[in-house]
This record gives sequence, C-alpha cells and structure tokens, in this order.
Amino acid sequence: MGVERKPLKMVGCPHCGAKVFIPGDLQPLAAAACSKCSGSIMMPAMLRQFELRSAIASGGMGTVYRAWDTTLGREVAVKLMLKEMAADPAAVDAFAREARACAQLNHTHIIHIYTFDEHEDDKYLVMELADAGSLDSRIESQRYLPELEVLDVGIKVASALATALRHGLLHLDIKPGNILFNGEGEPKVVDFGLARKADADTDAYAPIFGTPYYIAPERVRQEGDSFLCDMYSLAGTMYHALTGHVPFEAPTVEEVVAAHLHGALRPVHELLPGITLPTSEAVSRAMSKDPRQRFPSYDDFIMALTAARSQLLIRQFAPQVAAETQATQQGPSKSWWRR
Repeated sequence: MGVERKPLKMVGCPHCGAKVFIPGDLQPLAAAACSKCSGSIMMPAMLRQFELRSAIASGGMGTVYRAWDTTLGREVAVKLMLKEMAADPAAVDAFAREARACAQLNHTHIIHIYTFDEHEDDKYLVMELADAGSLDSRIESQRYLPELEVLDVGIKVASALATALRHGLLHLDIKPGNILFNGEGEPKVVDFGLARKADADTDAYAPIFGTPYYIAPERVRQEGDSFLCDMYSLAGTMYHALTGHVPFEAPTVEEVVAAHLHGALRPVHELLPGITLPTSEAVSRAMSKDPRQRFPSYDDFIMALTAARSQLLIRQFAPQVAAETQATQQGPSKSWWRR
C-alpha cells in the first residue's frame, strides 16, 4: 500500500515573505511554523469576501487581521470580535459605537472604516490597513524619537482631533498605542471605543476610562470632558516620544494619577537639552494643569508646533546653507584661473 499523502496548502509567510506549504487540514485561523524562518503562519479564513491571512494585533475586544478583499482587490484590516464578547450586548454596543464614531470622520490621519457587519455569528469591523507599527512600538524600540518626527506626528494628530471635534466627537484615549503608521509612514488615529459627543453631559458618578499615564487632570476630577482633555493627552504622548519617559512616573497607578493632579511637570528641554525651547514650551503649555492655560484651540496648538518645527529646521540646516553660501561667494579658487 502507498503512503497516504496529507493535503498541503501554499501560503505566504508574513514574516519572511516566502511561499511555503502548511498542512491543508489545519482549521481556519490555526497556525503552523514556517519552514524557512520558523515564524507562525496562519491558515487563511474567509469572512464573506474577506480572506483573513495573518494576525496583526490582539486586544480585549478581539483580534485584528491582515486580510484581502477579494471583491475590490485590496489589502484591509479586519477586527474580529471575540465570540465571548459578542455574547455581551454592552460589548457589542461598544464595538458598534467605535465603528459609527470612526465612520463619520473623513481625515487622512484617522483610520478609515469600510464596513461593520456580522457573518455566522461573527461580528467584525473592516478598516484601512495600518500595519507599520504604532508610536508605542517605536518608542519601545528606539527609546525616544527625533524631535522633527515627533512634531510631525503631533501636528497631524492634532489636525485629526480637530476634525473629530468639528463632528462633535472627543477621542478620550489618545496614547502612543492608539497612533498607528501605514506603509508610507503616515500616522493614523485609531480606537474611538471611548469616544463620545463633545456636548454630552458628564456623569459625576460614572467610572473614568482611559490611560492614566496621559490622562488630563480635569478628567480625574470629573469636571467635564472637552477637547482640551485630548490636547493634554496628545501633548503627554509627545512628551513620552521626545524623552522616552511618560510625563509622570510612579510605582502605582494612584500615584501617577495624583501626579497629573498636583505634580510639577519637568519641561522636555530639561530632560533632554538637545530639544529646542519652542517645542518644550508648546508641550508644557498643552499640559497645563488648568485647562484655561492650554491653547484655546487646535489651530493655536498646531501653529505653535509648526513654528517650533520651522525653527528646528532653520537650526538644523542654517550651518549647511551658510557654508554653501560662503563657497558660492568665494567663487572659483585661484588655482583654477592660474592654470
């Protein structure tokens, strides 16, 4: 008798890019090791017209997959809700709220939502693919980022938040992990799961959600949420990216929150003398304890960051321009015309 041949399926490895064979009898979404690099390869799964090809990230609500839209012929990201979460009406409502909040916003630096649907009891969200890592992962790998890069991210994210505000939405969870990058290196704001209307009343007894390392003091005091809360969190995120340290570090969450309320913020340029004063001052002002001392609008914040960026570029390129100007003014060397 001949040896029974098990079915095989050729798939692309998301780690090394090689085309390899994996057991064809694997269950959809199950994984096998790549024969080239030993990385994990997932058995593709179909969800309507979307072929889920590899996992990108996992969270409390579900897993995000890199997928191929077989109808439109493009790569997308599919966020598949955990089955146990799908049985919770409150969790489903939060999942749908995130989809609706994001879908009404059309901005280059806000992740685009394509559809929110259900198939065979699987609830999923299809969105723009931004798989080049997060600001959080960049901080983790590089410790701190170049000032120019942080200013660029800050300007773009502030512009995105301004668009959300024009639609009456606050994000309320701006942090490095919620700023992703696409293949072109452009930042994308994600996770509007905590977003709510800017004019909604604040329940004094409702729990406060968000990340304590970047939370605005007035949110902790439950004095009412406004766009200034998001501005504070964005500035705190920039502080972390510039210095490699969160604005306030303490052994416990309670102490971190207390520091946001009462602790003195050490300016960025004192931690890293190489950071220019305009950048440091813009970040510090946006993180003022008193919301009234922050920038009165996103436009003002963006103008301050743009001015800091311009001065930084002048500082970086002025010596080079001066050297080139001097060389031009001196003209040809004497050795040339003596030949």
